[in-house]
Amino acid sequence: MKRLGQRIWRYAWGYVFVTPWLLLYLAFGLYPLLLSFYLTYFTYSFVRPEDYVFVGIGNWIQGLLDPLFWKSLFNILYNQGIFILLKNGLGLISAVLLFKATYFSRLFRTIYFMPVVVSIVVLMTIGEFVTGPNGPVQTLLVRYGPLDAPVFWKFDRWLPMPVIAIINTWKWFGISTVILLAGLYTIDPQLYEAAAIDGASGWEQFRYITVPQLQPQFFFLLVVDLIFGLQMFAEVFTIGYDVYGGIYNQALTPVLYLYAQAFDRSNIGYASTLGLLLALIIALLTVIQFKFFPREAR
Repeated sequence: MKRLGQRIWRYAWGYVFVTPWLLLYLAFGLYPLLLSFYLTYFTYSFVRPEDYVFVGIGNWIQGLLDPLFWKSLFNILYNQGIFILLKNGLGLISAVLLFKATYFSRLFRTIYFMPVVVSIVVLMTIGEFVTGPNGPVQTLLVRYGPLDAPVFWKFDRWLPMPVIAIINTWKWFGISTVILLAGLYTIDPQLYEAAAIDGASGWEQFRYITVPQLQPQFFFLLVVDLIFGLQMFAEVFTIGYDVYGGIYNQALTPVLYLYAQAFDRSNIGYASTLGLLLALIIALLTVIQFKFFPREAR
């Protein structure tokens, strides 16, 4: 006990500096998490907090059987399937070009990364205008033939998620570019020299050396993209959808649906359940990725 007291005293200043962060974590991290678990067993409303009713695991059963929750999950996986492919594919191409660039490479790195630092609200507003019925993209497509008339993609059943994925790619591909470019600098140049001596073409070197050597970077990007993608909210809310993602729920996401339950229907207990259910799904998908990716790629 005396030795423990001496160690605490020895690192007293360290504990002093850590204490503000610890208090913030307890107040805004641990306490809300424990409260969410508690509220899942009740129907609780902001409007009439005194009328809460114990429902046991009723909220969990309702969440597992809720078709709108699973619709929102399908929407986001549909969106992320397109987004991850486009973002990391474009990031890989950009990284390879920048790696081989001789002139103005720093300028192009800055240009590619600039959308990352722009606010999501600003970028989604610009993206909605550019891709809208009166925007420059559709104007050119109508003028030169691919489209007969402008498409109101926000009201279509299947187009919102791909279009949002494309706009998001515009914002975030700079992250993939930077990470993959860093990975390219770690590849031993002797691998390319040996392959060239053996007669491997540029495409074969890219396919059998570059891509396999970048597996750790791709694994990191895949895990992070899926975690953050499943928490999508601002992208949909910014471009004018209601809290149910449109008349067909075509842009509904899990977090948007959670928000609807909490602040539109004032059902805090069920909203807490949906939040924890989403967290479990994210954890499960992350574990699956760690399970099926090769160990050397982690």
